[in-house]
Amino acid sequence: MGTQAQQGAEPAPVGAFGRMRSALGRRPLAVDALLYLGCACYALVMALTDKHFGYRVWGGFAVAGYGLALVHTCWLLLTPNARHSRSRSRWVGVGAVGVVGMLAPMVTLLVRRETSGGDWTDAEGLWNAQPEVWVIERAASTLLDSGTPYLDIAALDRAPNVHDYTPYGPVMAVFGLPRALLGGSPFTDVLTDARVAFALVAAVCVVASLRLLRVPSIPVRGAQLAAVFPLTALTWATAGPDLAIVGLIVLTVALAATDRSGWAALTCALVTSAKLIAAPAAVVAGFLVASRLGGRALARSSVVFVGVTALVTVPVCLVNPRAFVEHVLLFPSGLGEVASPAESPLPGRLIASTGPVGTVIALVLLVAAGLAVLLWLVRRPPRTAADAALRIAVGLAAFTLLTTATRFGYLVYVSVLLGAVLVFRNRATAPLGTDEPGSGTHGDPVPLTSS
Repeated sequence: MGTQAQQGAEPAPVGAFGRMRSALGRRPLAVDALLYLGCACYALVMALTDKHFGYRVWGGFAVAGYGLALVHTCWLLLTPNARHSRSRSRWVGVGAVGVVGMLAPMVTLLVRRETSGGDWTDAEGLWNAQPEVWVIERAASTLLDSGTPYLDIAALDRAPNVHDYTPYGPVMAVFGLPRALLGGSPFTDVLTDARVAFALVAAVCVVASLRLLRVPSIPVRGAQLAAVFPLTALTWATAGPDLAIVGLIVLTVALAATDRSGWAALTCALVTSAKLIAAPAAVVAGFLVASRLGGRALARSSVVFVGVTALVTVPVCLVNPRAFVEHVLLFPSGLGEVASPAESPLPGRLIASTGPVGTVIALVLLVAAGLAVLLWLVRRPPRTAADAALRIAVGLAAFTLLTTATRFGYLVYVSVLLGAVLVFRNRATAPLGTDEPGSGTHGDPVPLTSS
C-alpha cells in the first residue's frame, strides 16, 4: 500500500513556494553563484572575527571551498555553449565544498584536538571541538561508571559550571561510547571522536531514507541547502550532534511515509530520547501515519513510541531522578543552578530581554505559532515525506526563532529539512528511472539508481 501510494505523482507545486521554485529553476547557475558568494562571505567573517578557534579554522577552509565552487560556477556561466562533460556538472561545486569546506577542516580539528588539547576550558580560542562533543563523550563514560550519563550537580565539591551539564536525553550518550570503550591512544581517540559518530549516523540515515523512498536523483539545490550550506558545514566540522538528530528525523519521516509505522515509532522514540528538540517531529510523524494508515496504526505506533521511550529513559531516571530533571529539563529552560548559554539574539530572546512583559509576549507568540502549526496539521495532514518534512521545518523554525533560550545553530534543522523537502518532492514528481530535464551540462540531479 505504502509503495503504491508513494509512487503516485504529486500535483505540481502551487502558491508562493511553487513560484519561488520556478523562479530559482530558470537561472540555476546565477542562483548558485550568488549562493556560493554569500556563503564565502559568511565563512570569511567567521575566519576573521569569531572567538571560537574551531569556527575560525572552519572559516578558513570554507572560504577556499566556497571560492572554488564560485569560480567553477562562473566558468559555467561564461561558457554556456561548451561541450558537455562531467567537469561541467554543478555537482563539482558541491563536491568542492564537501571536500575542502567540510572534510578538510573536520580532519584538521580532529588531529589538532589530540595534539594541542583545549577541552574543559572556558577559553573558546583553544577549542578544537565545541563543548557538546566532549560533554557527550563524558556522558558515555559517566553512564558506564554510574548507570546515568548525568553528573549529580548537588553532590559536586565545588561550584557547578556550564560544562558540568549534559542537556540531552540518555540516548545521546551512545555517540560517546566508541571513545569511552576504545579510546586511550592518540590514534584511537581521533577515530572515536564523537564527531565521527555523528557524521556516520547522519550519512547512514540520509542514504537509508533515499533508498526507502526510492529517490531517483537528488536535485543540486536540495543538496546545497541540506549538506553544504554553512549551517551544516560548520556543524559537521566543529560539533555534529544536531546533524545526527536531524538525520534520524529524516529517517523517521521516510519510514512513516513508506508505511513502516512501527520502525518509524522506534526511530522517533530514540531520537526524541536523545534530544527533546525532536519532539515536534514525533507529532508530525503521528499525523503522517494516521493520514496514511488510519487510527489503529497510529495507536500501535504510539504504543511503540511510549514503550521505547520509557525503556531507555526510566532506568536512567531511577538511578538519579534529581540529576535527570536538572540536566534535561531545568538547565535547557534556564531554571538550573547555572544559566544556559543558549542566548542567541533571535526574536524570542530579544523580546524576552525587555523584561517580564517581554517574556510573556515571547511565550504567547511561541504558543500561538505552535497552535498554528497544529491547526495546519489538522486541516491538511501530511501524506508524503515532503509534506511531513516541510511541517517539521516550519515548526522547528518557529521554536528556534521564538523561544527565549535558543541557539542560532538550531536553524541547521530548518535548512536540512527544507533541503529534504526539495529532494523528496523531486522523488514525488519524477517517476523512478527517468532522466530529469537539464541533467546534461549543468548536472542538476545525481542518479542513485539506473533501474
